[in-house]
Amino acid sequence: MAAPATLPISNPQSESQPPIATPAFRAFISRLNSNIRNALAQRRPWLELLDRSSFSRPDSLSDAASRIRKNFSYFRVNYVSLIALSLALSLFSHPLSLLVLLALLAAWIFLYLFRPADQPLVLAGRTFSDPETLGILVVSTIVVVFLTSVGSLLISALLLGLAVVCTHGAFRMPEDLFLDDQEQVNTGFLSFLGGAASSAAATAAPTVVAARV
Repeated sequence: MAAPATLPISNPQSESQPPIATPAFRAFISRLNSNIRNALAQRRPWLELLDRSSFSRPDSLSDAASRIRKNFSYFRVNYVSLIALSLALSLFSHPLSLLVLLALLAAWIFLYLFRPADQPLVLAGRTFSDPETLGILVVSTIVVVFLTSVGSLLISALLLGLAVVCTHGAFRMPEDLFLDDQEQVNTGFLSFLGGAASSAAATAAPTVVAARV
């Protein structure tokens, strides 16, 4: 008498989680939100930024460069916010470019950065390795940024924001600013992405190593 067939039993814990549910992705979002809130809490009052009595013409180019450096150290968060606002307004005025960038960002996040290591990418019945996936994403990014209007739009918005920041920094007198307090408290608004990415990488590392071993 033949032995009864054994029914396969799936273990829910062994199934790969979708990228949005991975601990690395949750840690990245949590750290990113926390660092953005902390950075925005350190911004200077906008009325102080626009104080008309503190504006004067610089005596020379070296004086203007010195003012820009000191004002950037003090109004760092405000300046980055202005540049981000310039980029946001440019993208919202061109919805198609915004959708293309969001699609590209989503592809990087869900197809490579936070895709579980034990879950290969399968498209049209073909399995792609990590190097192949990375190559496709890099080529797609180059095409989107350099061979479409998206790249020129981003560069124009970035240059506009930098022009506004440099003009304000050159004409705003920094003599009344407490630069020492700012330098001790804030080590850099632009570092929050790096901190969030490092946290996510630290969270994902044990999982990736275990899956690939």
